[in-house]
Amino acid sequence: MSTITPFPTPDLSSMDRDQLKAHLQIIHAQIAQLDDEEPEDMNSEEYDAWGDRREELEDLADEIMDLLDEL
Repeated sequence: MSTITPFPTPDLSSMDRDQLKAHLQIIHAQIAQLDDEEPEDMNSEEYDAWGDRREELEDLADEIMDLLDEL
């Protein structure tokens, strides 16, 4: 599995609608990449790390969607 290097998350509250949508696309692309690289062994440390990273990205996507709903 290749390593996805997370980049610092910008201050989402300072972003406008277009910036939030663009950032959401980036997050969805990262989730899709992770899905392509899902480890086979669900009992491995690698799988745990993969799952943690995917959950972080899903939470970030949810946060962005909530902000978009508020605009």
